[in-house]
Amino acid sequence: MRAKLEGLRRRLGAINDLNAAAALLYWDQTTHMPPGGAAARARQIATLRKLAHQQLIHSSMGRLLDVLTPYEKSLPYDSDEASLIRVTRRDYERAAKVPAAFMAQLSNHMAATYEVWTKARPTNDFAAVASYLEKTLDLSRQLADFFPGYEHIIDPLIDFSNEEMTAATLRPLFSSLHQQLVPLAQAIMANPVADDACLYQQFPEAEQLAFGLEVIARLGYDFTRGRQDKTHHPFMIKFSLGDVRITTRVREDDLGEALFSTMHEAGHALYEQGIRMELEGTPLAGGVSAGVHESQSRLWENLVGRSRGFWHFFYPRLQEVFPRQLGSVPLDTFYRAINKVRPSLVRTNADEVTYNLHVVIRFDLELALLDGTLAVRDLPEAWRERYRTDLNITPADDRDGVLQDVHWYGGLIGGEFQGYTLGNLMGAQFFAAALAAHPNLYQEIEQGKFDTLRGWLGDHVYQHGSKYQPSELIERATGAPLNIDPYIHYLRTKYGELYHL
Repeated sequence: MRAKLEGLRRRLGAINDLNAAAALLYWDQTTHMPPGGAAARARQIATLRKLAHQQLIHSSMGRLLDVLTPYEKSLPYDSDEASLIRVTRRDYERAAKVPAAFMAQLSNHMAATYEVWTKARPTNDFAAVASYLEKTLDLSRQLADFFPGYEHIIDPLIDFSNEEMTAATLRPLFSSLHQQLVPLAQAIMANPVADDACLYQQFPEAEQLAFGLEVIARLGYDFTRGRQDKTHHPFMIKFSLGDVRITTRVREDDLGEALFSTMHEAGHALYEQGIRMELEGTPLAGGVSAGVHESQSRLWENLVGRSRGFWHFFYPRLQEVFPRQLGSVPLDTFYRAINKVRPSLVRTNADEVTYNLHVVIRFDLELALLDGTLAVRDLPEAWRERYRTDLNITPADDRDGVLQDVHWYGGLIGGEFQGYTLGNLMGAQFFAAALAAHPNLYQEIEQGKFDTLRGWLGDHVYQHGSKYQPSELIERATGAPLNIDPYIHYLRTKYGELYHL
């Protein structure tokens, strides 16, 4: 039976290599590829994705998994071998329902749509991408229909990135969160608005990038297994456990843009770099869900990167890098600036208190698009109306409205945005558990020491990769199921102190 298991590992390694090659082509497309390569690149990525999909759903894979089932049942549930067979079977059964030709069509369309979006957003041209988005909606529905029996058409799409979650489980969770966040935001905004002018000066790109790299090196990002490049929309991408890359974008008139996106993507990368090397080349060697992945990016960006102790250590260095801009700005002014609470148009720039309202808007719009109550042509106005009613602001154009996020223009409609809010909840719950185990965590952060926190996360989250379902991982790590209480406690404590509530 060991020989059969090794045979499974080899087959999975070949599939992993095909997907990694496709990912490398995507990374190049979003960072360095000349525009003239777009059509060929879409075809190339689609070819690789189709080959990987065909390998995974081949009948011989099903027979091999059937042979290995008795062996799996004889092993401890949490052993690497049992987990590998179990997770591979889940991936096989899911993939086998989707024809390889459809996956190639979907991949080709995603790559082509992304290229159109990169031109449409800067020029505020929703019309240029609308027909592509209609096709994306159609393909998203087709993909969901390969998994009949759902309660809402979005459920299979959610399950791809956040296993175990459905519209029925997310709606009450988001409703409870909304009920807690709106009064908190209103109480904060009844106070004088924090002065954040210090963040919006001229900060040369090279110095911004160098400082960001210095910060994430201190957090523990391993540059022997990674690098950072610029792109339109920041992301983390992995080709192997030895090659985990991040991207960022820079605005010279906004210090926070590159700085916090760099920390955010480094949080994703720390997760992937922390997975045990023994899992390399298998379905276990990756983050278990979008929500758990976002828990790490949001934890490092916000719970750590926007904390007072973090800047007690790093702010003097930042002042050295930008003496003219920040030399006379007190730490307290800077700290209040990076934690300013106000309604904003752009999700990625939103403060911690209002951020999840952006996610709820997108989630509701996706539900409406997928169930047919909202047409793509009406999406820009529906977007503007939700921002008017939910955040009391209105985007002046589609660039900071419906075109702002890459997700619909490089992926599916449905299944992704809720991961950000789930990540906020999970991140706070993981951090609270780490703090309970190591009460001096804040003092260490103030000294620029992050090994204890990263070590706890490595032991309880990172090393396991995808061995456990998200609910299992959360309960194993924190001793409790997912809930909103740690996140609400964190926000009320931090912003209660900041705004004297």
